[in-house]
Amino acid sequence: MFIESVEWQIRQQPPHAMIAIFRRKTRILASLIVVLVLYLLLGLIPERRDTLFGFTYVRTSYDWSKQPFRYPISDYTPLPTSRPLPLPKVQYAFTTDTSSEGAAREEVLGSRRAEVKDAFIKSWTSYKNVGFGYDELMPVSGKGRDAPGFGGWGATLVDSLSTLWIMDLKDDFYEAAAAAVTIDWADTRDTSCNFFETTIRHLGGLLGAYDLSLETALLEKAIELGDMLYMAYDTPNHMPGFWLDFDDAKNGEQVAGNHEPSASVTSSSLEFTRLAQLTGDDKYYDAINRVTLVLDEWQNKTALPGMWPTFFDFAQLQLNSDSSFTLGALADSLYEYLPKTFALLGGLEPVYEKLYRGAMDVVIQNLLFRPKTPNQDDILFSGNVYVSSDTGPHLTAEGQHLACFVGGMFGLGGKLFNIPEHLEIGEKITRGCVWAYDAMPTGIMPEIFNLFKCPTLDPCPWDEDEWQNEANTHLTRGFKNARDPRYLLRPEAVESVFLMYRMTGNPEYQDMAWRMFQAIRNATETDLAFSSIQSVRDIDTVKTDSMESFWLAETLRYLYLIFSSPDLINLDEYVLNTEAHPLKRPR
Repeated sequence: MFIESVEWQIRQQPPHAMIAIFRRKTRILASLIVVLVLYLLLGLIPERRDTLFGFTYVRTSYDWSKQPFRYPISDYTPLPTSRPLPLPKVQYAFTTDTSSEGAAREEVLGSRRAEVKDAFIKSWTSYKNVGFGYDELMPVSGKGRDAPGFGGWGATLVDSLSTLWIMDLKDDFYEAAAAAVTIDWADTRDTSCNFFETTIRHLGGLLGAYDLSLETALLEKAIELGDMLYMAYDTPNHMPGFWLDFDDAKNGEQVAGNHEPSASVTSSSLEFTRLAQLTGDDKYYDAINRVTLVLDEWQNKTALPGMWPTFFDFAQLQLNSDSSFTLGALADSLYEYLPKTFALLGGLEPVYEKLYRGAMDVVIQNLLFRPKTPNQDDILFSGNVYVSSDTGPHLTAEGQHLACFVGGMFGLGGKLFNIPEHLEIGEKITRGCVWAYDAMPTGIMPEIFNLFKCPTLDPCPWDEDEWQNEANTHLTRGFKNARDPRYLLRPEAVESVFLMYRMTGNPEYQDMAWRMFQAIRNATETDLAFSSIQSVRDIDTVKTDSMESFWLAETLRYLYLIFSSPDLINLDEYVLNTEAHPLKRPR
């Protein structure tokens, strides 16, 4: 079992010890006095189901919970703690098909699920053998590497915990958890950490693993990290910056940035809300609520009222200094977290519905476009808008793999807020991403590409001359170019496919996911694991020796779940953060 407070153990261990300890049921008489003292100090710690090991817990060598704020807060906004509202069901009401066809279908799904699990096991085993403790495995050269801004705190290790549990790889889960609870957040060569990435991968990973396993030591480690990340809000206006600089935080010298990616400074609401729910400490909720209030204040005062720009000047609290707007890179999870935070709070904070509705109205009017295709495919994409002071909003028909999450977001908003047309829009966006997968020689969508767009969201005639004159005609008709042809093992397309299956019950999405998985496996597999590739346009792919932690945390997790029982991570019981970590919805 996990030991929550074990300073008595780590004094006898090296600082980086990652060795499991096992309780002895019988002790010799000479040890009884020691045992009695230890239990008086620690209290009796109950055993938990599925607990196979006990682990050495290493506390971080710098206790951020004792670090005073340079800009103290006298009154915290309390976490809403009333009984959650009876929100509409998100997940489709699945039934069991007992027919022979149903049994055959279950056999097919079981086989698919096993192949996804095999891909995960291959990746995890190689990470464990040659990269364990590093942020990432290099899947071609067979080395481990630490990613800049990730602290060297084992991003893949922590990010994979929930997947290990979900795939019922419990021995590996407890081995990984044994290592995770020895992480010392003060032990890093970096002078700062990426606030956003550390929040979604490490804090989200620990919270999700705790919500699944109920292993208290994981929550203890999350609290340590949460207290460190909380220091990002110790600025003159309590807005966080992109980087959490450790020395600046200790010396009270932090300031928010004047050109921050909007997603990076607004996407902590799920993790900090869940931490507040689990600890009862309002400071975490107060921190993210202050950011939400700024979003509310500025929603209708930007260059594109209803949305927020790609970059924020948080230092001066000016959210109208940028005229670019997108749901893709740099802004994505700002919008993703609006319906999700509403759900995690049980509908008790209505501002998140207000922000979502206002933003999506503008997205539909200005960012969504229907591509011109020879078959007039009923699909949509989300592009980028630049607002000119002279001519107003201008839409660029650029698609991004990162923006494929938008389909699932529209679906979730449509369900939670009873907006049926949003579910329909979500399906069209999701099918658009699947279309882009099918259009490439490898069967995988490029990182960034441009399309020809219809004047409205209605069907429009195909223009062969336009395509011949303006496009790279080596690409499928409808594409103008694939200006960034890489595939980075990203999850966003399969994420929306998974969510659409769970929200609609349509088995076509399972078949789409299987086609996508086969294409990804064929194009990215190496001797050790799976690698990002240089171009989805080349059948003979060039591997770039990179396997980010989200491959194990998100891409394979979503694929596994879509072929699993709908009761596994039920969407009415959990909210998935932007790294697919399942956070328990309060009841």
